[in-house]
Amino acid sequence: MSGGARLTLCATAATFMAACALLPLVDLATWIFQAAFLLVVQAGVGALTRRVPLARPLTVAVQALVTLMLLTLLFANAQAIGGVLPGPEAFRHFGELLQAGGEDVSRFAIPAPLSDGIRLMLVGGVLVIGLAVDALAVTFRSAAPAGLPLLALYSVAAGLSHGAADWLWFLLAAGGYLMLLLAEGRDRLSQWGRVFGGTARSPGRAGGPAESTADAVAPIRTGRRIGALALGIALVVPLALPALNGGLLGPAGTGAGVGSGGGGTISAVNPLVSLQNSLNQPEDREVMSYRTNSKDTQDLYLRIVSLDEFDGTTWRPAKRSIIDVPSPFPSPRGLGADVRRTEIRTNIAAAGWYAQDWLPLPYPATKVDISGRWRYEPVGRTLVGDHEQTTRGKRYSVESLIVQPTAEQLANAPAAPSELRREFTKVPSSLPEIVEKTALRVTEGAANDYQRAVKLQDYFAVSGGFTYNTEVRPGSGSSAIARFLKDKEGFCVHFSFSMAAMARTLGIPARVAVGFTPGSPQADGRMSVGLRDAHAWPELYFEGVGWTRFEPTPNRGTAPDYTRDDTPAGNPSNPAAPSEAASSQPSAGQPSASDNCPAAERKLEGCSNTAPAVIGASGGDGPPLGTIALVTLGVLLLVLVPLSPMLWRRRVRAVRLGSSGRTDGDAAARTLAAWLEVTDTAWDHGIAPDDSQTPRKAAARIVRVGELDQAAADSVHRVAAAVEQVLYAPRPQPTAGLGDDVRRLEQGLHAKASRPGRWRATLAPRSAVRVVWSLSQHWAELGSRWTARKPTLLRRARRPSGQEG
Repeated sequence: MSGGARLTLCATAATFMAACALLPLVDLATWIFQAAFLLVVQAGVGALTRRVPLARPLTVAVQALVTLMLLTLLFANAQAIGGVLPGPEAFRHFGELLQAGGEDVSRFAIPAPLSDGIRLMLVGGVLVIGLAVDALAVTFRSAAPAGLPLLALYSVAAGLSHGAADWLWFLLAAGGYLMLLLAEGRDRLSQWGRVFGGTARSPGRAGGPAESTADAVAPIRTGRRIGALALGIALVVPLALPALNGGLLGPAGTGAGVGSGGGGTISAVNPLVSLQNSLNQPEDREVMSYRTNSKDTQDLYLRIVSLDEFDGTTWRPAKRSIIDVPSPFPSPRGLGADVRRTEIRTNIAAAGWYAQDWLPLPYPATKVDISGRWRYEPVGRTLVGDHEQTTRGKRYSVESLIVQPTAEQLANAPAAPSELRREFTKVPSSLPEIVEKTALRVTEGAANDYQRAVKLQDYFAVSGGFTYNTEVRPGSGSSAIARFLKDKEGFCVHFSFSMAAMARTLGIPARVAVGFTPGSPQADGRMSVGLRDAHAWPELYFEGVGWTRFEPTPNRGTAPDYTRDDTPAGNPSNPAAPSEAASSQPSAGQPSASDNCPAAERKLEGCSNTAPAVIGASGGDGPPLGTIALVTLGVLLLVLVPLSPMLWRRRVRAVRLGSSGRTDGDAAARTLAAWLEVTDTAWDHGIAPDDSQTPRKAAARIVRVGELDQAAADSVHRVAAAVEQVLYAPRPQPTAGLGDDVRRLEQGLHAKASRPGRWRATLAPRSAVRVVWSLSQHWAELGSRWTARKPTLLRRARRPSGQEG
């Protein structure tokens, strides 16, 4: 098997092995066989085009086109031209499938059903990664960077799937990559010829240099040993490193983070996917229960994490530093001494099945007594599990504050610190103008930020005509909030996201908190918190009070006393009030009509309603796939057209200097190609060719004008002498080292040229005009052929056909 064929096979196998990590994500594995077949076809097309040979970028383009046609045949043949050529209808169908696949990903827990949309995402993603790996490792002969797309493929699977077999998928993906590296190393080694094995090992062997099979494979054996050692280290070392695993709300979910001891960071995945999964559960399982000495539980929201980064598509937790858990916690930022507060103690017991790494806490907590390995994130005042520490079965006590500011204190709050305003009032440029315009219209006449915040809350919860509806269609993208403001239907995520975004457009620092509402009272005095108590709410910052909760979602939770004009601040409410409100209304993401809906029917959407995807989930109202494809093509053209002279020049140089002539028949052609490369290299650096001169005089001119050093000058003269030898010798002989001579010439010219001259020689080589000359010559030849054949064609056209009438 040739080196190129071996590399192609290994690149395909490495992609397939990495793709196996995606198998746990869906409940059927049939897609992997389709992906494997299409990978083989894609690799075969690449192997054929490389044998033509085509320019490297053109090889990749042909593979991409064939891949697109294969996907069209598999997923959009009814909308395609001739069943295989994608047109506008096919691209539109692709967009619909991808949108449906994104909705399915956000709707179903792992393993998800293999819908057409998810199948397109899986097969198409594997083919895109396969194309990148084949292009890097085989077409461009650089296997090491091919590990990046393989890593991306494995990382997607590892970030979503968490099972006992994770180590096996890593072993497959890493093994495929190492196999690819070894194949490339073997191919590079073979280009040097046979391995010199030294003297014979036994007296029975001939003395002198020996070509031993054992010696020849020694470098390969060394590479295998290194690879095996690297795999072993990669599997064993992570066991000793700190990790933060687990989801936000659902069991066995996943966060992400590193660090132990005195430093480290936490970078959380979007917790709203886990929130939605919790709301999608067919039964309201108890997550935790608690007892508290507070006489009023309406404000005892159990907060898990804050989402403080908004990119126009979703809210997500920022990457934060984590430290050892202090005791007690620092004073809440911005909370003044004159604000009324009540210290309470809460004893919490998490369910034995509920395992995630963020610890639910009343906000703001001041002290936590819990066993295990936990870290503290100061900005969000959150506890995060370390070394796979989770909440499973944990019992812990929390000391916290119930902050009871007055409306007057909030109204008179001074401006927030500038650094806090910069971070928590950022809104992306993609946010539709209607969001800010609506915020300005709703808060018209407000005298301060507090009045603006109350008007925003009342707009969503009371006066705006919004409806709490868990059947609203999912959506994402910058237009999701605008659509919510138009349709006026949604659940807690929609309300909290929209109010926080609108507050930021008004210059009010805002973020979104995720956690649980207070739950329901039990006969034994406990409060029970279930999955359907999962909730999201906005927090706005007021200097002197700190981060302050608002409740814009109608029929969920309770509006704080300081936002209600008809209730004096600090007046205790009925402790059962929040539970009655929560139990009398459909829960977030799970209406009462579907309480007894079986999980199987839910997957088939056979129930009366299902939990909607959150804003920021996959899919939605992004631009059509056809538009994306056209924009991508335009960007590629803008990049590739200016670089085409450089790419063409590199391709020509590689062909001309590919190998030295080994026979009398090709000696002349190879030598003349090297000479042409000498003249074109000089031309690129401003020394125009002169065909009237002999090779010897032309070489002397290049040396003189280019001011070459002795090594480069000798190289030019050697190539010129080789040209004269093949032109005038009776039997031309190949000359070794011409490629190295040409490269030394290029280095010498580069050394003497100015920086602009070097840039021009590289990016806009003058010799690229030969392409225009070649096209003109071909056009002229076509014109000559047409002129010569035109009379004959006209005579045939005028010849009678012999038919009557």
